[in-house]
Amino acid sequence: MDTVDRSARPAGTVVDVGLGVVFAAGTAFTAFMLATSWGGASWAFDLAVSLVVGALALLRGRWRPWAAVAGVAVAGAATALSLAADLPQEPAPVPALAMAVLVGSAIRTLRAGPAAGIAAGGVAVVALTWLSGPTGVTTIATPALAGALVVGPALRLSGGGRP
Repeated sequence: MDTVDRSARPAGTVVDVGLGVVFAAGTAFTAFMLATSWGGASWAFDLAVSLVVGALALLRGRWRPWAAVAGVAVAGAATALSLAADLPQEPAPVPALAMAVLVGSAIRTLRAGPAAGIAAGGVAVVALTWLSGPTGVTTIATPALAGALVVGPALRLSGGGRP
């Protein structure tokens, strides 16, 4: 079943292309920065997480709510693993933005129960990120998710989501 409003597809396609460009550029930049600062293969883990969560965000219209659940789960697992294994902090900028897109989209389009569960999962991931202390990652992840928690319901109430 196609849950995407056909009249919104051209604008949605432009948004998805823009997100894809931002995800690709951000992933490449973060991988470069991690390779030059942490050295070794420290960038590989973030690259994998960025690709998976970014792809799920771009496919959010096809597999609702599964893309959102999977994206939040991958970001959460990556965050826990980065804490346990002394890897660069997750969710890095691209996974944090992608997770915010997934959470905001879920709030906008899903029934209240699943949307609240996905939003709570996103909040838990960001809270887990703060266990490492305030860093650039927390500075990006926190307002990105806060934006999703504001914009998602606003779009829903304005008629852009589920009635």
